[in-house]
Amino acid sequence: MKRAFRVCNIPIRFFAILFVLFIGVVSFAQTKSIDKSTNNNPFQLGSLFKDHMVLQRDMPIPVWGKAAAGSTITVHFANYKKQTIADSNGKWSVKLSALKGSFEPKTMIISSSMDEKAIKISDVLVGEVWICSGQSNMQFSVNGAPEVKKLIPSAKNIRSFKVKNTVALEPQDSCEGTWEVNYPNSAVAFSFAYFLEKSANVPVGIILTSWGSSSIEAWMPRDMTETVPHFKVMMDEFDADIKTKNRITAILDGPKPWKKDEDIFLRRQSNVLYNAMMHPLIPYACRGLVWYQGERNTQSMNGMLKEPWFSRNSGILKYGDVLKEWVKRYRKGWDNNELYFQVVMLPGYGKVLDAGKDIDPKSPNAHSWAWMRESQMKALELSNTSVINTIDLGDVKNIHPKDKLPVGKRLSLMALHDVLNKKVKAVGPTLKKVKIKKNAIVVSFNNVKKLKTTDGKAPTGFWLSDASGKWFPADAKLKGKKVILNASEIEKPLYVRYAFTGKPNVNLVNEADLPAYPFRTDSFKP
Repeated sequence: MKRAFRVCNIPIRFFAILFVLFIGVVSFAQTKSIDKSTNNNPFQLGSLFKDHMVLQRDMPIPVWGKAAAGSTITVHFANYKKQTIADSNGKWSVKLSALKGSFEPKTMIISSSMDEKAIKISDVLVGEVWICSGQSNMQFSVNGAPEVKKLIPSAKNIRSFKVKNTVALEPQDSCEGTWEVNYPNSAVAFSFAYFLEKSANVPVGIILTSWGSSSIEAWMPRDMTETVPHFKVMMDEFDADIKTKNRITAILDGPKPWKKDEDIFLRRQSNVLYNAMMHPLIPYACRGLVWYQGERNTQSMNGMLKEPWFSRNSGILKYGDVLKEWVKRYRKGWDNNELYFQVVMLPGYGKVLDAGKDIDPKSPNAHSWAWMRESQMKALELSNTSVINTIDLGDVKNIHPKDKLPVGKRLSLMALHDVLNKKVKAVGPTLKKVKIKKNAIVVSFNNVKKLKTTDGKAPTGFWLSDASGKWFPADAKLKGKKVILNASEIEKPLYVRYAFTGKPNVNLVNEADLPAYPFRTDSFKP
């Protein structure tokens, strides 16, 4: 019976084993073939890795993308070679060693062991990279600022990547945009890059991601609901608002360009700008972020208004604490506690929230942007931050002032001083101490060798008060690094406010013509 199951004295089960092995080999080969031809993760790079890009000097440079799972990725750049293996989701990343700044164009080549064609990125420079973000005053075009426009003929070695304005309900890995061998079309970002390039003498790359009318909450990742209570309320409400989410989806899937009301509707939402316009940039190596935003959050003092719907945000008084949490969260995203943040102080503007009351809008008692500037100054409680003083700029009636050139200059000075360790004067006079002397108050200042005024007249913009909380304009006299104040209406002054109105009239500067920062010494509640 046993011989009936043998062929040439070889057991039948041996042929069965061979057959199973053969089928396995064929199946494996077919799978590998499918992986190469129909892989869900085609070989690609992060959105910023394109021709003409600028890489950040003097720090490790992450390079990342997607490829077939298990493939070996090799990155060649500037005599460096780094390899890694794509994970089970097809994601991969490497870190190039820090490089010195260079005007010499180089080529980056990235290859995958499972893709026949390597990716070649040409004309790559190494220099200073900054993200410029915010709302409409960051978007404000070069053509709208005559003084900035005059810089165009002498601009060089500036490149820009503009992130396309859009939203997403979930964080995105990619965004639309290309590197241009040209200045960014933002008056603030361009003038900042212009003066930075002139002084630092390296290429400057600006990543512009901004959208008018957006609140800080629009640029917040969802997990900030864990650290910002009112944001959790906002996102809980958003999650329950099926109508809004359906409309967002319909607009995104609908015809382009969007209608004006659709555009406004999208940019005034929370979280969704971050998902589409900031998350894809992480963790591209950069020196820091310039943040010109806040106007949308000035619609109320305490925030979370029900009407209009787009006023449901931090408001003025919560903004400072939210801003600090936002900075900390972004640094966590970039895995860089030294990521430098420059906050542009809101400039002069005459609108007040309590205009219906019998309060002079020029009074320091009014609910004006003065309180928002005080909130913005809270950013200085964190290391590696600055607030760019614009108290002498702005327009009493126009929320979009044209005087953007000084903003860019002051941003560049601060970057040179704080980040690049250049010996330049970057900060105007700041409050050092106050001393009460009979019927006068003496104010001493830091960051000054010599106080002066821009018009040679007595300092303006000071107010005095006693325990009553009533404020009166002060008569001011310069004396070295001090200002002596008194007011005929007050016998025993106790408190000082400086430049604490919506659009103050100020003239106090230091020897570098940088304006004194606004301040108040009282603790009265608004």
